[in-house]
Amino acid sequence: MGDLRKDYVLDKFVVVPDSGAALSEKAGDGGKCPYCPGNESMTELALLALVVQDGMLQRLSDSEDSVIEDWSVRVFQSKNPVVATASTTSYSDKPLYSEPAYGYHQIVVASPEHKQSLSQISVEQWGNVLVVIQDRVRWLYTQKSVTYVSIYVNSGAGAGAHVSHPHLHIVTFSTIPPVIELEAEGSHRFMNENGNCPACNIIGVESSGPRQILATDSFLAFCPWAPTYPYEFWIYPKRHITSFSKITQKEINDLGLMLRATLGGMSKALKDAPYNLVFHLSPEKKNSRQIHWHIEVYPQLNTWSGLERGFGVFVNNIRPEKAAEILGSASRKELAGLVGIV
Repeated sequence: MGDLRKDYVLDKFVVVPDSGAALSEKAGDGGKCPYCPGNESMTELALLALVVQDGMLQRLSDSEDSVIEDWSVRVFQSKNPVVATASTTSYSDKPLYSEPAYGYHQIVVASPEHKQSLSQISVEQWGNVLVVIQDRVRWLYTQKSVTYVSIYVNSGAGAGAHVSHPHLHIVTFSTIPPVIELEAEGSHRFMNENGNCPACNIIGVESSGPRQILATDSFLAFCPWAPTYPYEFWIYPKRHITSFSKITQKEINDLGLMLRATLGGMSKALKDAPYNLVFHLSPEKKNSRQIHWHIEVYPQLNTWSGLERGFGVFVNNIRPEKAAEILGSASRKELAGLVGIV
């Protein structure tokens, strides 16, 4: 297990691995993809394998004697985890504070098809993936020392991916990540000053505005007013809800449609640019750090300069209104194709 080290002064954390350890996923020996069907022995045993049989979904798992085949979605522990559950009690005091990088790091393989990106898998398959993520979130929050469950995608080498097969990461922490902490503090302050949820207010402002990309029955996608990345966009549930694990099956289906349309549109508009996708969720154990849950997507088109890296002042070379126009047009065409409108 590595260390979770805190900055001398700032609430900034860095995971530092044990000597010689790696913190990234890797392709298999001989160029084989460890996430492809038939290569299950290259990964840890499946904690959950979603199998479609006779139109019904079955949740199964591998055993030492039997590996599940013909799966639709597969979940297993990462072989190169950012955090680990190995037993250790190594702590150090300020100003050189560190604690064990304790947690679970699971991989969700989103499709058995190697060449199908997350922008190409079907709406139904996206629904299956979201059901599995919901299952994992619920289970992980029952585990001791899990304070926060993070979900993210690295798509493309420029976004940190080392395996091209479509997949997501689920990583837990024993503390709340600084970005979520700041967002929760801002939300709490806004609620005290204005009496309503800031995200609900934002949804009202951005609905049908110049930064809207796409709207479905339950979700709104838009480019934020002050984006950090060119073509950055966010997806919010329209109803006020802090817990992803409590959304309904109808909302899961709707979110699958939204993700497929917006990622498919972005892929075409930005020519398969690398991107990161992250879920911003509230902690689900008793905690006052609550936010309106949502998804943020960050295309990786530029390299940061000293201004961004050194001072946290971001320069964006495209106005979000123009980005929304481009992404919205591409996403609406994608949606039309998905629902059969020519």
